[in-house]
Amino acid sequence: MNIQSFLEHHGIVRNPFAEEDAQTDPVFKEYCISSAYHPIWDKVYGDPSEPSTAMIFGPKGSGKTAMRLQIDRHLRQYNDEHPGKRVYVIRYDDFNPFLDHFCERLSRRTTRKPERVLDAWRLWDHMDSILCLGVTQLVDQVLKTDENGSDLDKQQLRNLDRTASRDLLLLAACYDQSNDSSFTGRWDSLRKHLRYGNFMAKASGWFAAVWAVAVLLLFLWLMIRGSGETQPQDVQAGAAKPQVQMASMLAEDTATEEQVSDAPSTVWDYLWVAPLLIVIGAAPYLIRLSKCQWAAMGIRRHMRVGRREIGSMRKVLHWIPDKELASQPLPRYDRTDDRYELLNKLQSVLDRLGYKGTIVLMDRVDEPHMTGGKPELMRRFVWPILDNKLLKHPGLGFKMMLPQELHRDMERESRDFHERARLDKQNVIPSFQWTGESLYDLARARMMACADQGRSPEPKDLFQSDLDYQRMISAFQSLRVPRHLFRFLYRVLVDHCNRYTDANPEFKIKAETFETNLAVYARELDPSVN
Repeated sequence: MNIQSFLEHHGIVRNPFAEEDAQTDPVFKEYCISSAYHPIWDKVYGDPSEPSTAMIFGPKGSGKTAMRLQIDRHLRQYNDEHPGKRVYVIRYDDFNPFLDHFCERLSRRTTRKPERVLDAWRLWDHMDSILCLGVTQLVDQVLKTDENGSDLDKQQLRNLDRTASRDLLLLAACYDQSNDSSFTGRWDSLRKHLRYGNFMAKASGWFAAVWAVAVLLLFLWLMIRGSGETQPQDVQAGAAKPQVQMASMLAEDTATEEQVSDAPSTVWDYLWVAPLLIVIGAAPYLIRLSKCQWAAMGIRRHMRVGRREIGSMRKVLHWIPDKELASQPLPRYDRTDDRYELLNKLQSVLDRLGYKGTIVLMDRVDEPHMTGGKPELMRRFVWPILDNKLLKHPGLGFKMMLPQELHRDMERESRDFHERARLDKQNVIPSFQWTGESLYDLARARMMACADQGRSPEPKDLFQSDLDYQRMISAFQSLRVPRHLFRFLYRVLVDHCNRYTDANPEFKIKAETFETNLAVYARELDPSVN
């Protein structure tokens, strides 16, 4: 018997239980994302006008990613409805690129074991990763202002004064990770979009070049003039000297070294002065170049999660005038102070562009190859970011979808950890649980999303009357999470259809089929169950 025929008999045009991952589930993305909610939704989502932090701990398949996608979708709707009070969304859910770059900065001995690598991961590495994502996304939007795909327009860019433009260029120099074009070309294109003039930054270089050319021309002129004056005098003296004077010239060979040294010097004797004068004239340029080189080396060394080259970094830093670059924070030290200042700069720029708050969506910490889903490795990666100063930073909110295992480890942590994280101030959901009734409603919502217009099927409509409704709720409760529910119902549908033919169909599933598949699936989830 064909499954599609069975579903069409109940008014369902597509299988509502075929997909298990929210990221690739068209039923969820097209329908359920705006209609099916967990009871804790309001606590997690909060009020976008006042970004807040929420931590959700749940087992695999409980719907953490689905909730993250729902938050993302609702924030986009909020931004459309409130263009003057938008929220900037940073999606912090792909950690492999940052961990790969991080490993490149460590010794080969350290990178042999993941636990050693993650032990070296610090709070500022998380902050650098978030800034990389946020700045790259913002630069993309600025460069696309001439296109239809940008959330910004030219009028909003005109709201940026020179200080804000400088801050955005400084952030791009440190954190822009795009591969769309060369780093220096993309940075210069951003500068032109912001109408940020940097003539004074090039003044020292132009002066050094003009000074060097002037010194060389001066010495060349002196050499030409000196050779023109010496040659005629030598010829005249040679023609006028009589033979009698030859004897006196031979006698003068016995003169002392002091007398010989009294001969006039030529310009060739002072040629060594030219390089010295060139260096003196180029000193301001060379000093500024060395400062930018030193800063670029510090950023390359201490911003460990990004892709940076010292030469290109030095070049773009040199394009910012010295007075505007002086005393600016750069991620060139192993500390969080500079990162907080850079985060404030990003928020200030976003505020001028119409973004009044920032929300970071953190998810999938169990998927990076470095953690491998192991609780002890995930703990080493997540614990540094649990800092109350960052989680309660003004205008910044985190929505953290974390594995259930981390909550158990968190309860066993020391007092110092809890004082630093201040979990009592965060919206913590210790267990992302589903009741049997909520899972039934979720399955019903998916069936209605896949139903013909005017039809409203329910899970109980698929089964014969010998399966009691309360028994169904109890069975759903034992499955605990949506992923297991969808897998189980899909198996039940397949098993039922395999028992009948298209010539002799049966459009109601027996309770026996339901119970048999439930027992088999329960043993797969927990092999210790007999």
